[in-house]
Amino acid sequence: MRVGLDIGGTKTDAVAVAASGALAGRVRLATGWGPAGVTQTVVDAVAALRREHIGAAHISSVGVGMPGQVEPGTTRVLHAVNLGVAELDLAAAVGSRLGAPLRVDNDVKAAALGAHALRGRAHETMAYLNLGTGVAAGVVRDGTLWRGTHGTAGEVGHISIDPRGPVCRCGQRGCIEALAGGASIARQWGRPAPLPVVDMLDAADAGDAAAQRLRAGLMTGVAAAVRILVLTCDVDAVVLGGGVASLGDRLLGGVREQLTSRAEASAFMRSLRLADRVELLPQGSVAAAFGAALVGAAGAADAQGADHEPEETVAHG
Repeated sequence: MRVGLDIGGTKTDAVAVAASGALAGRVRLATGWGPAGVTQTVVDAVAALRREHIGAAHISSVGVGMPGQVEPGTTRVLHAVNLGVAELDLAAAVGSRLGAPLRVDNDVKAAALGAHALRGRAHETMAYLNLGTGVAAGVVRDGTLWRGTHGTAGEVGHISIDPRGPVCRCGQRGCIEALAGGASIARQWGRPAPLPVVDMLDAADAGDAAAQRLRAGLMTGVAAAVRILVLTCDVDAVVLGGGVASLGDRLLGGVREQLTSRAEASAFMRSLRLADRVELLPQGSVAAAFGAALVGAAGAADAQGADHEPEETVAHG
């Protein structure tokens, strides 16, 4: 069994994946706060999977997707502010309590891997565009995540598309994230509501001018991210996920309309069929946790290969 955990700001989604690739079990639980809380969440999630789904089956690896920065080649997470974590070496914190090797990656990158695998189109190039508190993407080709030279490939949220637009948390103006990120929209909307983006869209439908401007910015920002991902990476599909993507057809319809209208004046842009390349991640998808399981399995395979490498070198020497 390969275990994958998607650790979110409030909830953690955990899955067990059999060697065949089939989903063997899934649990959800509240995410603890701070380094100790996150560490305990990992332990509790694996224990819950054992108790409820996989029993005494051998766990070969554990993969974890987390917000924040993950130092390449390590299990050290930095700046996961939504979890109250400034710095945490998760493998060191968990120690031997899992009984399996652990690997960590950024949650968006893990979700991109999972979404690509679950689509079942192994040789396609796909971008996963996460629309949550912020905006970021992961690009997967032939099952492999493209990270770029410094690991920032896919950070489309901080591309400025309107120098006169709202200030972004990165310091620029008019970034895609400033227009389409959930936190930015909630701040600009400024009205108390359990779901500020939904409240804003409802007000826009009712004719509120301020809400209509924010709605237009949301659709413009997401459409711009889709254009950038297609024009720079020529992806077969852009899959929208994250909390804002739970708006469903209210989001997808507006984005497709924006893509179509902006392409009217250009035969080249029309030929790209951008509106046909964008789709929603299915509601309730296990993509993020499934992708984390793939991250863990790849890490275990890499470690096993490294363990065998010296022996092979001697044998061929």
